[in-house]
Amino acid sequence: MEKNNQLILALDVTEKNKALDVAEKVYEYVDAVKIGYPLVLKTGIGIIEDISSRVPVIADFKVADIPNTNRLICEQVFNSGADAVIVHGFTGRDSLDACVATANEYNRQVFVVADMSHPGATEFFQQVSEKIAKMSLDTGVSGVVAPATRTNSVENIRKIIGNELAIISPGVGAQGGSASDVINKGADWVITGRSIYQSDSPDTEAKKVVQEIKNRN
Repeated sequence: MEKNNQLILALDVTEKNKALDVAEKVYEYVDAVKIGYPLVLKTGIGIIEDISSRVPVIADFKVADIPNTNRLICEQVFNSGADAVIVHGFTGRDSLDACVATANEYNRQVFVVADMSHPGATEFFQQVSEKIAKMSLDTGVSGVVAPATRTNSVENIRKIIGNELAIISPGVGAQGGSASDVINKGADWVITGRSIYQSDSPDTEAKKVVQEIKNRN
């Protein structure tokens, strides 16, 4: 994934036409589109190929199973055209290694969830986020996920991983995170969804986020 605009769209819609329409309108402003279970379960896994023909796709399936099942999931994801997959790290090194090995076979990327953007993440994730970040360093992953809603978490994780891994940061927009703030704290990309895809003018909203990042102090 090339770092151009530092924006990833979280396309959390369930209708195929809506997804394709928004992707078409914003592809110039985003470096990737992140899709998850709601869209795939409603429309089928072929939606990955449909969108990836226009813009790189990150499959946000938060893969969290035993190694063999993780491998099977990742194979389906990459066979469908995804450029990257998001996986959980709390299931352990062997499960993560299975995802990375599969990604390497397809020359694709893996991002590991080190922390999440919702309030409930503080109940458990904060206790293990630094440990997951440390584990990720020598696994061959491309980066970690850390929340724009708690920039201290991004800052701490950046100190752990240095410049070895990228940080993609969800929670910008509807969840209250600031694109410029979290980039300044060490994120490489911000992830935003509702403020763009629920807008009457998704391209305008995407452009605003890009400009905020480029004009930050």
